[in-house]
Amino acid sequence: QVQLVESGGGLVQPGGSLRLSCAVSGSGFRFATMGWYRRNPGKERELVAEITSGGSTNYANSVKDRFTISRDNAKNTVYLQMNSLKPEDTAVYYCRFQSFVYLYWGQGTQVTVSS
Repeated sequence: QVQLVESGGGLVQPGGSLRLSCAVSGSGFRFATMGWYRRNPGKERELVAEITSGGSTNYANSVKDRFTISRDNAKNTVYLQMNSLKPEDTAVYYCRFQSFVYLYWGQGTQVTVSS
């Protein structure tokens, strides 16, 4: 059984920064592709960034050059560093664990960008 626990969300002013963390319990983290997704009310959940077991990354065009995804296999944790935040980044952010066999989601953490 794999469990994901996100943290680091909150309220920040436009132009500010936040770092989200997703701690994963259970086995298989080092082999999993980890991703961050977000969803606004009335919208589909969308990919923000993902990182493979080999460290390759992929970003949504809307966050390129502002967000950075990273992972620490020793800590079973994936991070999302978010800089130059904009009001349109406001959403619930979800962590996703995807291995060859399993797919798990975290419970989500709210990020609000507002002055």
